[in-house]
Amino acid sequence: MREQSREKILVAALEVFAAKGYHDATVSEITAKAGVSRGLLNYYFPGKQNLVDELLDRYLDGVAAILDVSGSPDERLAAIIDGVLGAATMAGAQRMALSLVVNPATHPLFAAAEARKEDKLLALEDGLRELFTERGAKDPALEEVLLRSVLEGVIFKSAVYADQYPIEHIRRRLYQMYGLPTPKSPLVDASPAPVGRMRALRPGGA
Repeated sequence: MREQSREKILVAALEVFAAKGYHDATVSEITAKAGVSRGLLNYYFPGKQNLVDELLDRYLDGVAAILDVSGSPDERLAAIIDGVLGAATMAGAQRMALSLVVNPATHPLFAAAEARKEDKLLALEDGLRELFTERGAKDPALEEVLLRSVLEGVIFKSAVYADQYPIEHIRRRLYQMYGLPTPKSPLVDASPAPVGRMRALRPGGA
């Protein structure tokens, strides 16, 4: 029961932070969405920052876990691409993390989370560089930076444009870019629409 209550609070906090941002979100909104008392929330998380710290730690744990795949170098790279693109469709965590990164007032919270996860992030970087070494890259460090930049750009765009973002087309283009075999099955959409022009939704959905 305790663990369930804690998880309910974290799920609610993620939704509220993703929708309103860190500064505009209130503890009252989080408790209302979670259906718990303020006293229970304070028992697990004494302040709003404690909630963000926990959510960011989980987010970075998920980022570091993309290396938990097996197979040949090409199979592993394909699985990493698919894992990140699949996670990009779950925009709540991505949007929350991005909002904290780009806002100067909350960037230190993300920097602190990165510091807490330094060992895992180093292992991620080294693992990707080893993967590109196995694939014969001339500059594995540059390839690691490029791949993460591309995938993080996909995460950003998919968080902003949601269903408008052509995940399946991007996936197939990435496979081509890295010389990977064409995927045998779709990741999110068996019949993706042609790539259109992405625009942020305006007030009223216009």
